[in-house]
Amino acid sequence: MDAGAAAPVIEVRGLVTRLGGAAIHDGVSFAVPGGKVVALIGGSGSGKSVLLKVIIGLLRPAAGSVRLFGEEVWALPEDDLNRLRRRVGMLFQDGALFSSLTVAQNVMAPLEEHTRLAKPGRREVARLKIALADLPASAADKLPNELSGGMRKRAALARALALDPELLFLDEPTSGLDPIAARAFDRLVRSLCDNLGISVFLVTHDLDTLLGICDEVVVLGRGKLLGQGTLADIRRIDDPWIRDYFAARSTLEA
Repeated sequence: MDAGAAAPVIEVRGLVTRLGGAAIHDGVSFAVPGGKVVALIGGSGSGKSVLLKVIIGLLRPAAGSVRLFGEEVWALPEDDLNRLRRRVGMLFQDGALFSSLTVAQNVMAPLEEHTRLAKPGRREVARLKIALADLPASAADKLPNELSGGMRKRAALARALALDPELLFLDEPTSGLDPIAARAFDRLVRSLCDNLGISVFLVTHDLDTLLGICDEVVVLGRGKLLGQGTLADIRRIDDPWIRDYFAARSTLEA
């Protein structure tokens, strides 16, 4: 590692994951530097969302090593794993908000579970996180089904930020959003990284996200790591899926 390089917040080495007897990952290795926005891309079935679950300790791999902040995830006792998880925030693909709770109550849920804050304190933190996610104060008392798609994504982000995470995992954060809402969400993610120093690891298929906010890209395919680097580095890789991925964008712009 270069002397000036950021220490990795995620280190994956020789990862093997199997589901139903089928190999999803077969010897995948990469590292994610701190203080960056790093995207994970790959074709359907390449195991992107599965990889997130392995990294945060929700799905045990068949073999290999996964480290978060230098700690071996799958060697930790449950209490220590829960402590480690509190250092990360997770935004699932569909937001996964509690439909019967208001936005404020959704944001307060992890605070109630993991902190000793009294209810007034939880309300104040929720208010701050809702504002940080660039939602109007009036959204706090709304149910998820009363929000637009973009606002639901931001509400889920506010909840992911509730415990002041050092690392955010985002699973297809712009999926289902119109282009204007998607780019606004991208800018919000970039500002969280730049202004608060939060590291971001996001799964996406959105090339505009890669072009607009990502420092590095990790590419999965056929159970392997196809490449990691800047977008320019990835474009130079001679792989059929990578060529098709960028060619599809060129066709749309033609």
